[in-house]
Amino acid sequence: MSTRSHPEAESAAPEPPAPGRPARGALLLGLPALLLALFTWQVAAEGPLLDLDERLSRALVHPGRAAELLADLGNVQVAVPVLVLVAGYAARRARSAGVPRWWLPSVAGLALMVLVPLIVVPLKEWTDRPGTPAVPPATGYYPSGHTATAAVAYGAAALVLLPWLGTLLARRAAVATAVTLSAAVSFGLVRRGYHWPLDVAASWCLGVMLLGALWLFLRRIARYCEGTPVAAGQR
Repeated sequence: MSTRSHPEAESAAPEPPAPGRPARGALLLGLPALLLALFTWQVAAEGPLLDLDERLSRALVHPGRAAELLADLGNVQVAVPVLVLVAGYAARRARSAGVPRWWLPSVAGLALMVLVPLIVVPLKEWTDRPGTPAVPPATGYYPSGHTATAAVAYGAAALVLLPWLGTLLARRAAVATAVTLSAAVSFGLVRRGYHWPLDVAASWCLGVMLLGALWLFLRRIARYCEGTPVAAGQR
C-alpha cells in the first residue's frame, strides 16, 4: 500500500493561523481602548494629565479662517456624504462583479458611522468637560465628535474602496487621503480652540478601534468570498 499523501487531502488541510494575527488584533483594538480608558479617567477625575492638556492648548490655539475651514471637514454634512457615496460605488461594483454578499462591506462601513454618536454622546454627557477659553461657556466637549466623525467616515470610505482600486499606488493614496483629512480636522479643531488636544486624541483612539474592527471584518468577508464557487469561477 502506498504511503504517498494525496494532493487532494493536502489541499483540503486547513491552513495554520498566521502567527501575527492575534498580536495585530490586540494592537488595533486593545491598545487604543486602553488609551481611551486612560484619557477618559483623567478627564472624569480631573487628573494631572489635564494640566498638560491645557498648557498644550494654550500654545496651539490661534483662531483663524484656515483653522475653521479645516475643522469644518469633520462636519456630519461634509464627511458622511463622502462615506455614503463611496459605499454606494463599492456596492455597485461588487454587485456587477457577482461578489457574494456584495452589500455587506458597504453596510458595515455605514453601520460603523452609526456607532459614533452612540458612543460619543454618552461619553460627552458623563464627562461633562468644559470647552476651551476660545469657545462660549458650555460642557460636553470630550471626546471630539468632529474628530470621530472624520476619522470613521473617511477611514471607512478608504477601507471599503480598497478592493476596487487596481494598483498599490492608488490604495496607498486612498489611505493617505483618509489620514490627511482626519489629521486636518484634528489640527483645525485644536488650532481654532474648538477642542482641547485630549478631546481629539481620545477620538483618534476611538476611530482606530472602530476602523480596526472594520478592517478585520472586511478581511474575513474577503476570505469567505474567495472561497465561494462564484468567486472561484471568476478567477
